[in-house]
Amino acid sequence: MFKIIVLASTRGTDLQAIIDEMKVGKMPGIELSAVISNKKNCYALKRAKEQGFETHFISQKGKTREEFDKQMAQIIKDKQADLIVLVGYMRILSPWFVREFKNKIINIHPATDIKKYGGAGFFGGNVHEAVLAANEKETGCTIHYVTEDVDTGPIIAQAKVKIEPGETVDTLKDKVQAEEKKLYPEVIRKLANKSL
Repeated sequence: MFKIIVLASTRGTDLQAIIDEMKVGKMPGIELSAVISNKKNCYALKRAKEQGFETHFISQKGKTREEFDKQMAQIIKDKQADLIVLVGYMRILSPWFVREFKNKIINIHPATDIKKYGGAGFFGGNVHEAVLAANEKETGCTIHYVTEDVDTGPIIAQAKVKIEPGETVDTLKDKVQAEEKKLYPEVIRKLANKSL
């Protein structure tokens, strides 16, 4: 069994896409072992719990980044996870954590040019806003390995969308998220089957 653990801080729409594929038998041999969050009331936790998955909330209060990450790492090791999947996870992982799980952490970013539209401050709507402001003709999403520097890890896969005249941050977000929901389960499947 190929075990994944999801780290989430937001609504978990990509998490739902992964769960949906599991429910219809499109993720054979893949198990969602747990969902971990730094936000007690994030919808991703509620979503996972309601569908029968194990969830963990870890409080950040009074902890250094590394102390928090070590607590998280203990759960991941106990579950013997093969892959850590970031889904709207709004904390920067400590260098210790990234080294501890080298080449086992993947993230999705809502742009294809992650050099230009990645790094500190580039997340969610901010990315789409910047892409539109630059009059780009296309954008999309990128799944990459997580390294010590934000949004700089090796690219695993990308999906592209055309930017239409009159596009807004919200319409672009919807288009990109539609691609994310297809791409994330596909990449997890390929990593599980060692076909990437």
